[in-house]
Amino acid sequence: MSFFHRKKREGIPVQWKITKDCLNLIVESSKSNFPQEFGALLRVDRTEKTTITEVVLLPGTISGDSHAIFRLHMLPIDYSVVGTVHSHPSSIARPSSADLDLFGHFGRVHIIVGVTPYGTTSWKAYDYNGYDVSMLVI
Repeated sequence: MSFFHRKKREGIPVQWKITKDCLNLIVESSKSNFPQEFGALLRVDRTEKTTITEVVLLPGTISGDSHAIFRLHMLPIDYSVVGTVHSHPSSIARPSSADLDLFGHFGRVHIIVGVTPYGTTSWKAYDYNGYDVSMLVI
């Protein structure tokens, strides 16, 4: 086992929440970036550490037809950033092997938005192991 490998957490699962405004921003940004992927980081409220309230656009992020490359070295020291969000232009909101690799190295919660050419969207949240996470929209 490597030094940097995360251990599975036991105990009470976290009930993640996201504000409706933040989710709408994510969905609309994903639609407007179609057919390329949209990518950003998720930030929680500093007092309510399980409620996602903001999207952080990371300088130098590269978007393509089948990828979004994050320049994580550009991330400011900010412990309220808890994960990533990106879109899949294929409309499938399941993590790819590259997504799972990113999930395992950065963040605790991740959102994938599936976008179709017709503008419909679906989204799903995952933990750092790639397992489904329930997320309440508030």
